[in-house]
Amino acid sequence: MSVSYNKGKTYVIEDMSLKVNEGEFCVFLGPSGCGKTTAMHCIAGLLKPQKGEIYFGDKIVTAPLKGIFEQPQERNIAMVFQEYALYPNMTVRKNMSFALETKKAPKEEINRRVDEMAKMLSIEPLLDRKPAELSGGQRQRVALGRAMVRNPNVFMLDEPLGNLDAKLREQVRYELKKIQRKLGVTTVYVTHDQTEAMTMADHIVLMNNGRIVQEGTPSDLYDHPCNLFAAVFLGTPKINTFDCKVQKKGEDYFLVHPSFILPVPEEMEESVKLFEGKTVIFGIRPSDLILVEEGSEGCISGTVDGVEPLGEAFLVYLNVGGQVIVFKYSGDKTSFSGQLSLRPNASKFHIFDKETENRIND
Repeated sequence: MSVSYNKGKTYVIEDMSLKVNEGEFCVFLGPSGCGKTTAMHCIAGLLKPQKGEIYFGDKIVTAPLKGIFEQPQERNIAMVFQEYALYPNMTVRKNMSFALETKKAPKEEINRRVDEMAKMLSIEPLLDRKPAELSGGQRQRVALGRAMVRNPNVFMLDEPLGNLDAKLREQVRYELKKIQRKLGVTTVYVTHDQTEAMTMADHIVLMNNGRIVQEGTPSDLYDHPCNLFAAVFLGTPKINTFDCKVQKKGEDYFLVHPSFILPVPEEMEESVKLFEGKTVIFGIRPSDLILVEEGSEGCISGTVDGVEPLGEAFLVYLNVGGQVIVFKYSGDKTSFSGQLSLRPNASKFHIFDKETENRIND
């Protein structure tokens, strides 16, 4: 697809070019109002873009300048939204089988597919109930099952887990990905939740202000964010960032902050040396900080400001020159106080241009 959609003079999505491979689980990720739902609605045929083209395989389904626009029902897609939209007068079984019945599928085939999907989603005991008798989480799983049982060409899921509690969201997330892999159906999933994107996606499309910021695998975006927005949006806890000046001493380059000096890793010098004498943004993720002996060189030192035990690890908050940062500790130490020194993992540096906020190190 390559489309633009605007309301009046304002572009909601602008020059969005994207390819989703067959069988892929593609997640549109971004903050509220970034255009991700609009993009999905254009793919589904719920909105007609002003320009551009959309293909399903080799078949063109949207091309406004050529007068081509297939309706949603012609695209063989199944959609699930945060709102459940179940038929209130029908049982769960009837809700799930209704689309198959209208296509006059054999009764045995309908029952087999409904029973199989109900088992996958752990809703077998609910098949004879009506939506009013279900909890919000149960209704959402029924809505997912109703969409999936049709075996569509594409699943379109818009914030489908938003109404579920944290425990159920984790369970349904796992089940949904497992079912998608089993069925091999191309899936487009919209969310603002980076945890959902990182755990479910084969392909993340990170959006902001109607444009694609970066796309790739979860590890691509997490390990090599193309700019500061991508680095900050992905990752929990959030990446730590510092304004540092690039300085050269002898043949080596350093990131100089009022509270610390860090040597630039040799493999990054070629790109960083272009910013000698300038201020850059240095980023390091909480899990990429290593606790070392106090006063060690090439470290960030500060005063413990707070500790959050997570069970398997601790989040330790450190005041560094008036700025509070966080690091994730998974070792044997259980008490944190006073001064601590942290060494950033040299292979995990993220360095950004202060003016453009674009990544400058490979």
